[in-house]
Amino acid sequence: MTLTVTSRGGVPIRLTDERWAHIVEEHAELAGMREGVMRAVLEAECVLAGGAGELIGVLTLEAGRALVVVYREVSPDDGFILTAFLSSQLAKLYRRRQLWP
Repeated sequence: MTLTVTSRGGVPIRLTDERWAHIVEEHAELAGMREGVMRAVLEAECVLAGGAGELIGVLTLEAGRALVVVYREVSPDDGFILTAFLSSQLAKLYRRRQLWP
């Protein structure tokens, strides 16, 4: 099953079963958080620039801890999630260029 949400940039972003399996294989703590990962794209508190054209959506879960989703907007009509992880290193993350808001 492929889930799709609209990014803050207005682009449909998809998460395939294959990609989700890869994410939870590398980040087992995200098992059961598929909807949360999608919400982090849809309702990102901020969108940061990645190092190679990707976008980084950040959604705070609790003080000092955030769900981070890395995705690409390929065209105005298509995008996909690359990976997701939990982070408590928010100061390091926020050194990146902010694209939204």
